[in-house]
Amino acid sequence: MNNNEAQPNRQPSQLSSQQTGSYRYFVLALLTLVYVFNFIDRQILVILQESIKADLNLSDTQLGLLSGLSFALFYVVLGIPIAKLADRSNRRNIIAGAVVVWSAMTALCGLAQNYIQLLLARIGVGVGEAGCSPPAHAMISDYFSENQRATALSLYSTGIYLGILFGFSLGGWLDAEYGWRVAFLALGIPGILLALIFLLTVKEPVRRTVNVPSQAPNGMFAMMRYLFAKPCFVYLAFAVGLHTLGTYGLGNWMPSFLKRVHGMSQTEIGFYGGLIIGIGGALGTFVGGYLADRLGRKDKSWYLKISAISGTLALPFLMGYYFLTDIRLVLVSLFIGYSLVSAFLAPSIAITHSLVPENMRAFSSSVLFLMLNLIGLGFGPLIVGMLSDWFQPTYGDLSLRWALACTAVTSITAIVLFVKASKSVDQAIES
Repeated sequence: MNNNEAQPNRQPSQLSSQQTGSYRYFVLALLTLVYVFNFIDRQILVILQESIKADLNLSDTQLGLLSGLSFALFYVVLGIPIAKLADRSNRRNIIAGAVVVWSAMTALCGLAQNYIQLLLARIGVGVGEAGCSPPAHAMISDYFSENQRATALSLYSTGIYLGILFGFSLGGWLDAEYGWRVAFLALGIPGILLALIFLLTVKEPVRRTVNVPSQAPNGMFAMMRYLFAKPCFVYLAFAVGLHTLGTYGLGNWMPSFLKRVHGMSQTEIGFYGGLIIGIGGALGTFVGGYLADRLGRKDKSWYLKISAISGTLALPFLMGYYFLTDIRLVLVSLFIGYSLVSAFLAPSIAITHSLVPENMRAFSSSVLFLMLNLIGLGFGPLIVGMLSDWFQPTYGDLSLRWALACTAVTSITAIVLFVKASKSVDQAIES
């Protein structure tokens, strides 16, 4: 008897009381807090990069490599096997172990004495963080039913922007008062305590099996073939990757842009930038997930249309952020634009989980995040940094403005792909 035959579909009555009661909201809150720490440790480098650049005498290309590709490459390489493990083992333990690794490696960044040491420590952060989101997505999909999933995932995903909020504000202040090394240590070490709390208070949920095909794939390559045989997922995966190439370029270079182009201080950037990205991103993420669940009850294509519409509306505001000169209008444009570009994430994860059987939820998230992080995080900051270095002889400190504006090309391409994915979503769910 194979594994699928040995595990019959579970109906809601067979779920644990914790999956239908208030405890699931406690778990969601704690998972969100873990994600907050995840992004504090991932993005703390961004607010510190101008100080690191001056101290270690780095180029913009080296900074882009530190904040993007060095992290993303190991994140995505390890993400898939860890997700495969999570689909058949205890996801709570995987997440707790991951928190310990990335927190310790963040603290080690503060001890780096040269570029190579800092690069290796950042790789270690990527290794640890590979064990966070795919297992967390799968746990949320087991704690919450399909028609609540995008909203729950949107609440979890606000951890990205709350992490940026606290990382930027605290990191900017710590950098100004004590230096960039202390900032890494102060924001990395507390995560180890969070890992212990998570391990002691969170329970692994009963797996919620719904509509599992009789021949659901089990092997890694079989799962890959299953996913990429669906045109909807292919369009979605590349749309997410290209969309986040622009958003990671925007977010990771925001402190440098505001300092070089508009002369803001490190403390001001940490405060205003953290508030704008944190609140704007969290608002956009939640609204995107909520609307997807509301509008997608009768028409699943809305999970993808929301991303296309919000991405289109964001473009003029992002151009305003890049090219306006009044700092108040610049910051308002950044808030509105970043809110809109953040609406894609929860609907994208939720619809991905609807395309696959239960034994592929963590795995499908890891593949989606492979595209998101390899294309978006891996190449977004790096390409912007390389373009900035290329434009620098001509535009000087304004080189970042033109480098960032070039990412509009990938954003427009992503919008087209979201639309194409929306046209094939019904067929993908039925197959």
